[in-house]
Amino acid sequence: MFKQISTAVVALMMVLGLSACTPAPTGPIEIRKGVVEQITATTIKSNHDTGVGAVIGGLGGLGVGALIGSGTGKAVAMVLGAIGGAVAGNEIQKHYDKPVEGQQIFVRTSNGVLVTVTQPTGNLRVGQHVYIEGAGTEARVVAQ
Repeated sequence: MFKQISTAVVALMMVLGLSACTPAPTGPIEIRKGVVEQITATTIKSNHDTGVGAVIGGLGGLGVGALIGSGTGKAVAMVLGAIGGAVAGNEIQKHYDKPVEGQQIFVRTSNGVLVTVTQPTGNLRVGQHVYIEGAGTEARVVAQ
């Protein structure tokens, strides 16, 4: 009985943890026209939350450990599973936390406003006519 309950709880926790990673739906996308004035090379830090991999890995390891043994052996398997899962989850997250090469693009919009967008490196050049899609941290520059 304990085995079934603990497995269900771990599965529920993993589903809730992973569902928190999905982006929220957005409304209509704002699109503006402009011309690239300057491009500067930069690096972009990861936007992954620190520790999420360890937590999800630990919960998964706890669930696997709960399926092994009985009595004291089961408790030891759960502890070792949680620790092993946390370490593995943390290592996996480190792989995705590496900074990526990017570019800071300065665009003069058709109404004269200078807009800067930082995004992964693309094939844009100075003087190129572009669209700015979105706003804020979700803005992206694409060729016309």
